[in-house]
Amino acid sequence: MAILVDSARWRWRGRVWAHLVSDVGLDELHAFARQLGVPRRGFGGDHYDVPEELRERAIAAGARPVASREIVFALRALGLRTRRRGRAIDRVESKP
Repeated sequence: MAILVDSARWRWRGRVWAHLVSDVGLDELHAFARQLGVPRRGFGGDHYDVPEELRERAIAAGARPVASREIVFALRALGLRTRRRGRAIDRVESKP
C-alpha cells in the first residue's frame, strides 16, 4: 500500500485540511478513503481532502506522512497531474 498524506494546513469552512493520495492508483485511494469513512464528495479528481482530525487516523491505518511536494510528485508520476505551461494552453478557443 502506498497511501500518502501531507500536513493539514489548508483552511476551509472553519477546518484545516490535508491531502490524501495514492502513488499506485485511484482504486487503492478510494478503498482507503472508504475505510477511513471519508465521503466521496471529498475526492478532488486526483486526491481526497481530509480534515485534520482524520489525518492521524489515516497514518495509524498505514498512510505515510509526507511533504506536500511529494504529493505532487506522486500524482505526476501516475499521470494524474501534469505541469501547466500557462493558462492559455488550457483554454479551448471556439471557431467562428
